[in-house]
Amino acid sequence: MKVLFAGDIVGSYGCEFAEKEIRRIKSEEKIDIIIANGENSSDGNGITRQSFETVSRFSDVITTGNHSFRRREFYDCFDEYDTLLRPANYPDGVAGKGICVIDKGAYSLAVVNIMGTALMQPLDNPFTVIDNVLKDIGTKNILIDIHAECTSEKKAMGLYLDGRVSAVIGTHTHVQTADEIVLPKGTAYITDAGMTGTENSALGVKAENVIEKFRFNTPVKFEEARGLRIFNAVIIDIDEKTGRSRSIKRIYTRESR
Repeated sequence: MKVLFAGDIVGSYGCEFAEKEIRRIKSEEKIDIIIANGENSSDGNGITRQSFETVSRFSDVITTGNHSFRRREFYDCFDEYDTLLRPANYPDGVAGKGICVIDKGAYSLAVVNIMGTALMQPLDNPFTVIDNVLKDIGTKNILIDIHAECTSEKKAMGLYLDGRVSAVIGTHTHVQTADEIVLPKGTAYITDAGMTGTENSALGVKAENVIEKFRFNTPVKFEEARGLRIFNAVIIDIDEKTGRSRSIKRIYTRESR
């Protein structure tokens, strides 16, 4: 089974490029399942019904993170869609869920969304939550999106789950890391899958917006940057019979001029 995981997609401009690249790569690499982090897929941050529908055109599962509920008007939609996830360590009573299972007939893949707590929101402990989640999953093929700030927390989760899940993929920083590896017991890992959006920007946002925020620490409306775009993702090859990963490969493409 080949799984493509696309890092944080930023705004409609990023969605447009992600769709183009994913359709190309799906054909070239014979991808079976596509997962994308869409928590920044709407213009101006967060996810809306429109951006959800856009990302759904080219992905099987959409994960999110700390911006899951940035758009209040979309909050209840998390209960509507089985393939839209929010971190599993949100408290009981919050809309949505943190896991879905994609059934491909001959095999299935469970996708779990979890969020780190170091320098992030004080959610339930992700290590305790993931232990509870894994008790009830009926497939060996499991991919975790850990949306977290600290590299140490992500790596610790990868090592903690080595041999228990197929892959642990980090998101949130929008900066692709060069540490992709299949860990000793068969779990594919990368600290951050990266982003899709404008390369000459501050994580997909107009640089002047972010510079103003850092210089003056006053409220600033973030706007999606425009320019040449990048697409960041990873491809994980999973042995669906054992749940162990054979390989993980980084994808980093730039839009041509």
